[in-house]
Amino acid sequence: MNYNRLGASGLQVSELCLGTMTFGQSTDHAEATSILDAALACGVNFLDTANSYADSRSESMLGELLGTRRQDLVVATKFFNPMGPGINDSGMSRRHILQSVEASLGRLRTDWIDLLYIHHVDEETPLEEMLSALDDLVWQGKVRYIACSNYEAWRMTAALGLSARYGWQRFQANQLQYSLVVRDIEEELVPACLAQDVGIVTWSPLAGGFLTGKYRAGQRSLEGTRSADGWAFPSVYFAAEADQILEALCDVAALIGATPARVALRWAMLQPAVASCVVGCRTLGQFEDSVGSLDLDLDAESQARLDKISRLRSRYPKSMEAGMRERRAAAVGHGS
Repeated sequence: MNYNRLGASGLQVSELCLGTMTFGQSTDHAEATSILDAALACGVNFLDTANSYADSRSESMLGELLGTRRQDLVVATKFFNPMGPGINDSGMSRRHILQSVEASLGRLRTDWIDLLYIHHVDEETPLEEMLSALDDLVWQGKVRYIACSNYEAWRMTAALGLSARYGWQRFQANQLQYSLVVRDIEEELVPACLAQDVGIVTWSPLAGGFLTGKYRAGQRSLEGTRSADGWAFPSVYFAAEADQILEALCDVAALIGATPARVALRWAMLQPAVASCVVGCRTLGQFEDSVGSLDLDLDAESQARLDKISRLRSRYPKSMEAGMRERRAAAVGHGS
């Protein structure tokens, strides 16, 4: 297992993060115990949950399973989603932030949260109110580090600017959807994270199971999977060339003697700014397949093939500026 520094902090996290979204839902206590034990045995020190997962049962089950092992682990949780019918039972107001953290601490059976994510964008609450409340939680010792999730580049950098201006805690990570069939973040977010020293923690690096090899071209839903229940994120977010990307992935996997899931996950781990990849699983077997990516040597030729077929189409202004760079280079070369 490799470990990466998270953002501008000194916190080291495993390149594979165990996602527990299914705990308390499609994964029962016994299976969750086996998955967690296997994760810790292979060196995973980074665990991911959220207060809304499985109607809070994910946090509760994880808290029950951690026990004396809590001290050695980096536990991350998120909040934003409605936790009740009240108008203030969601979002990023100071009231909801403080209330949510206290509730998560109780469910997780811990005195502190290592990494607290803003799960989604709240367009109504001022960034200043949100950041000052998060800063207070860090100084109170209830939270160690803060992060955002699903934030656009401009919003993330605006928050970083406010943190620098007022001396508040800064975002150390942005948890973002990223996979071979969803590479949108490369346009603005990856450059912004690299420039601002914010670690990317990827969610759905296997595209909701689409890149595991279970699916074939044209399929977007399979019985017995989360996609059948609407819990995967298929065609709405996937690249138009998703089927061709899947076929290339399966070809590469067959050539190097690996499963498609391992190849897809290894590809994601190797991308710039990625500190860790969150892998959710319903069964121990699914987790063990993901673990196989850690030792996979994805050769340069295979990487190049996957990069090429899944590459984003350049959009304005990058498309225009790429042409201008070529013109400048040609002019300089001609002049010499």
